[in-house]
Amino acid sequence: MKLVKRKYGIAILGFLFLLSMLLSACNNETADPTEEEKEDPVGQEETEEEPEDTDETEEEATNDSPQMGGTLTGAMDTAPAGVFNPIFYQEAYEANILDFTHEALVSQNESLEFEANLAKDWTINDDHTEITLTLEEGVTWHDGEPFTADDVVYTYKAIASPGYIEAGGVRTEYANKLVGYEAFNSGETNEFEGVVAEDDYTVTFKFTEPNVTILKDVSFSIIPEHIFGDIPIADIPSHSATLDPGAVIGTGPFKFQDMLEREQYVLAKHADYWKGEPYLDQIVWRIVDQSVMLGLLENGEIDFISDPNGVPAADFETVAALDHIEIIEQTDFGYQLMGYKINHRTDADVDSGTLNQDNWVANEDMSEQLVRQAMAYAIDRQAIVDNLLYGHGSVINAPIAQQFWAYDEDAVTAYSYDPDQANALLDEAGYVDTNGDGYRETPDGEEWVVNLNYPTGNQLREASAPILAQFLEAVGIKIDLRQPKEMSAYVEDLTNDNSDWDLYLIGWSLGSGDPDPSGLWKSGAAYNFSRWNNPESDQLIEEAMQAPDAFDQSYREEKYSEWQSVFSEDLPALLLYAQNKIYGFHERLNGVNPMPYRFINDPHLWWVSQ
Repeated sequence: MKLVKRKYGIAILGFLFLLSMLLSACNNETADPTEEEKEDPVGQEETEEEPEDTDETEEEATNDSPQMGGTLTGAMDTAPAGVFNPIFYQEAYEANILDFTHEALVSQNESLEFEANLAKDWTINDDHTEITLTLEEGVTWHDGEPFTADDVVYTYKAIASPGYIEAGGVRTEYANKLVGYEAFNSGETNEFEGVVAEDDYTVTFKFTEPNVTILKDVSFSIIPEHIFGDIPIADIPSHSATLDPGAVIGTGPFKFQDMLEREQYVLAKHADYWKGEPYLDQIVWRIVDQSVMLGLLENGEIDFISDPNGVPAADFETVAALDHIEIIEQTDFGYQLMGYKINHRTDADVDSGTLNQDNWVANEDMSEQLVRQAMAYAIDRQAIVDNLLYGHGSVINAPIAQQFWAYDEDAVTAYSYDPDQANALLDEAGYVDTNGDGYRETPDGEEWVVNLNYPTGNQLREASAPILAQFLEAVGIKIDLRQPKEMSAYVEDLTNDNSDWDLYLIGWSLGSGDPDPSGLWKSGAAYNFSRWNNPESDQLIEEAMQAPDAFDQSYREEKYSEWQSVFSEDLPALLLYAQNKIYGFHERLNGVNPMPYRFINDPHLWWVSQ
């Protein structure tokens, strides 16, 4: 994390220039205040006598210390879909609410080491099949009910429940290694052995095999048993306790108080928060277009721009020049990608509520590896980084966060921009222009049209879509650039993808707990939207987690290096870029200390200078 101010000379390239200009969110001619205007007249060097206004001096000193009260306003460019429940939400926009309202047993520090949170300590048995955690006492839910081990048991039992996936749940990776998961999830038994409450403040997790990521697997946000315990799992996503302000209950420092849907979301402090009463009275999220965010930040109508997208790269220099705005830039824990729909789910697969690759059907053109590789060579990703990200990012080819020890750029194919190679691979695959219209036909001689799908909300991604289409058409691939969909509808189509989609754009903010990629890229993973089914990939992912070898980090590094090579060769998705996170916030906001993976950290310590 660093405080930065820098300038970039931008080489504008044809149509990239025209589209990059769409990203400029405000006028860049903001005047810089002079140093004299910034200085406080009290205490200047020429004033040698004690100031006569003692009250003013005391007030000034007080303003340097945390103060109670005040409201902060943050900005998001896309409205949350409205699922405010940790076990069911799917988008980062809901996380902007849930990161204030809910908590996990353990959290992570700046070095990504796990540390105590709702659990104050723990013991792990010798073979790493069990972990027993001692919970903090005196923690209350927002409605005043006590937090206990029963809440922990209920949360993981809910994730393991029959019908959880069918109801839209995607967090099975946190429960599927626990003892008794298969029998409980299939409905063979009503008892779940994997998580046991030893007493009100002691809970034990039991795993079927020695678990390399045992602390990551117990780090999921907890939901209240007294609210959801009697609700059928299928009804939880539509229940008021998932959807409605005032009914969403957590243990976090702020509670979800009110909303004007798709416009404003209000969080009020939880005065009885177990780590201490928050300084702020309220935090308000406003939904505003990226094009006006900078102006609102500059004039003080909003106080911060953070996750999931942050300050647009095009506006970096303008924001950095504002003396009353602090700016923090750090490498993102994620990436944007163009995915290939290699397979589609069938109606039977969707209706079953499971992800069973035996039910999938191949997407004839996108299942051709040479086509996928050709598209990768056809796209100048560095030009996108230079012209749309203004250099605030990087081209990556390995699908693991760059901050992790497992990231291995040397294990993968670079897919540098090479349209000649793209054309050669398409020719080799049998996709050639047989009628001289400039577009290639399928190997069967039929018209070949590839559709490209993307969501609204992220202005950079929206601007990237037509650029990608032009790169692909330049090598003879006719593209149907479809109208973008609002994010919630888009994700629903991605999830129940018994459709005709070929290419899709999405961004992943990767978990910081462990580099294990199974949640995104294993064949049965809910977020494996490409429906990639590669046995070698699955085997390497499993081997990297198998004890006892996996307790040696160098062994896991080797396995993940092999896996990244397989990913790069088979290419279920083209990683477009990793965009730097740029956070901007008003100088009146104090106590900000972002983690490497998110801006929101210890918000009960945030306070405003009056």
